[in-house]
Amino acid sequence: MQSFQLQTPPSLFSLIPPKPSLNPKKISKTPSNFPPFFPTLKFPSPKAFSSDEFPVDESFLEAFGPKDKDTEDEARKKNWIDRGWAPWEEILSPEADFARKALNEGEEVPLQNPESIEAFKMLIPKYRKQKMEEMGLSEDEYFAKQFELKGEKPEPLKTMWAGPMVVRHVPPRDWPPRGWEVDREELEFIREAHKLMAVRVDCDDVEKVSSTDTDKMCLDRYKVFLKQYNEWVAANKDRLEEESYKLDQDDYPGRRKRGKEYKEGMFELPFYYPGQICVGKVTTLHLYQGAFVDIGGVHDGWVPIKRNDWYWIRHHIKVGMSVIVEILAKRDPYRFRFPIEMRFIDPNIDHLIFNRFEFPPVFHRDEDANPEELIRDSGRPPIPRKDPGIKIEEEPLLSNHPYVDKLWQLHNAEQLILDDFEINPENYKDKNLKDLTDDEEFDEENSVEYTQAYHKKQLLPKMIMKVSVKELDMEAALAERLHNNKLRKEAEKRGERFKVHKMRRNEEMDEYDFIHWRRSFEERGALIRDISCRQALGLPLKEPGRYVEASKFGKDQYDPDNPLYRYDYWGEPKNSEKSKQERMTDAHNKSIVGKGTVWYEMSYDDAIKLQERREAQGKVKKSYDEDDTDEYQTDEDSDDDFDYSILSEPIENESDQPVVNGTQSSRLSSDDGMFEN
Repeated sequence: MQSFQLQTPPSLFSLIPPKPSLNPKKISKTPSNFPPFFPTLKFPSPKAFSSDEFPVDESFLEAFGPKDKDTEDEARKKNWIDRGWAPWEEILSPEADFARKALNEGEEVPLQNPESIEAFKMLIPKYRKQKMEEMGLSEDEYFAKQFELKGEKPEPLKTMWAGPMVVRHVPPRDWPPRGWEVDREELEFIREAHKLMAVRVDCDDVEKVSSTDTDKMCLDRYKVFLKQYNEWVAANKDRLEEESYKLDQDDYPGRRKRGKEYKEGMFELPFYYPGQICVGKVTTLHLYQGAFVDIGGVHDGWVPIKRNDWYWIRHHIKVGMSVIVEILAKRDPYRFRFPIEMRFIDPNIDHLIFNRFEFPPVFHRDEDANPEELIRDSGRPPIPRKDPGIKIEEEPLLSNHPYVDKLWQLHNAEQLILDDFEINPENYKDKNLKDLTDDEEFDEENSVEYTQAYHKKQLLPKMIMKVSVKELDMEAALAERLHNNKLRKEAEKRGERFKVHKMRRNEEMDEYDFIHWRRSFEERGALIRDISCRQALGLPLKEPGRYVEASKFGKDQYDPDNPLYRYDYWGEPKNSEKSKQERMTDAHNKSIVGKGTVWYEMSYDDAIKLQERREAQGKVKKSYDEDDTDEYQTDEDSDDDFDYSILSEPIENESDQPVVNGTQSSRLSSDDGMFEN
């Protein structure tokens, strides 16, 4: 761009402020009202502007200036609509949508409802205390009033009794716990109480005889049980608390009470048994798990209630109320989340429970590597799988004992040492073979090493197996070697060839294999007897639910045993072991595909006879004169000489067909080639 220098006073332009609307493109001449000393200039049209002197006019501001700012909600909505999806329709729940609208991007929402205004005022402690004084309520009474159920209250449940409820003091049937030994005579005395319980009593007689007098109750057996129980608690209380700290890391209702929660006199699990009736206090109500009742034990009892059943039960079961419960099940506390399962007797709410738990909740721990074992321990049905079709009773008996491989290693190590002993006797001077020791400490875990070695200029994988000398019986191996050397020398004197048929370790291997076979044979006999008894009694031969039909899995279910899913699968090989009869049957079926009636009208034997008859007729027709053939062969390219019988007739001379890739060719003979002159 050209530059112009104006010789004018500097004060002329300093007093005139620059106008932003000045457009240099429109200025071509100086106005006539300018002073005469101002020279007349002609500005050429500019070709470019630098970034700091680019003109800003109204059109520029309209295109690039700041616009009216949309709200964040509108901008987000516009952005999502432009992209073609609206995630708030899927992601935002009604609660989240209300929360986002209520927040209104940080602006305060004025409260119009008087109840909500009063509720917000009650959050102020001073105002709340003033209101409580006006109502004349204490703090506990006020909070109790807040939790009162509003609306229609149903009448309290009245538990109807068909007869008197018998409260028994009977020792549990599973006493003593596993691994705890007690006095045998005392245990027999305790278990006589269970024999007395087996006596049937008429309900009418119970009503006549029943009494609330506890002085005449015979509690001798129960007192002996309590003595043994207290001994067990004193010996195992600390161990159980340590296991609880180790395994129960999270806090959940029903967890074992420990630390400050534990109090002396709390009953452990062995004290309870299914069918026992207890009086307790409701401690927790959980929407998805149920109610928890404190019955004086280290574990709170669990009453399974879930989901919508609380709608019917919420009026009748409340925290802090006293209830009567019956124990339904006692489970392993380290496998099941809630070891004591119960039901309410008073108030009786069984008729209000519709959503039952299929199975009690269990713990999934890191050490549970086998899912089938976890499923079996927790009482779940087995995982359905496809029936492999293997009949164990028809499988061959086992005769390869796993210890035989170890014996073979020991045998090879003994023979190698003896060979070295014969070749290099100077290394074993003043040494006894039975006193040999390992050169380095033997590590059984790393006893097998995998390396590579050259053999005939080719690198091959090599496996080194280490054996400890302490496991070898060198005395017996040396005695056997000396005996075999003596027999060899005697045979050489007689001019015979000596051969060792079986060595000591070989006989030992055979004995182990025979033991293994014998055990397998006895197990097979027991299995067959079990199958026979089950068939006679009409019992299932397999675990119910273990295997299901293959059709249940669908067509393309992944099956690791199927070669189709093998990484190097290239299709099944052609079966070359087909008999001649099978090949003829396949050829016949292929030849009558187009004749649907033939398949039903005649049998296979009739079709073979018809084929032989046609072959005989075909041989007669072929014996025609050569002179007649010359007349028909006037045109070489004519299609009249084509034999159309090969398209419809069965295969001729099936026995002469060559075998191609394991199967017989249906249209190629060994006499006539495909491309004949």
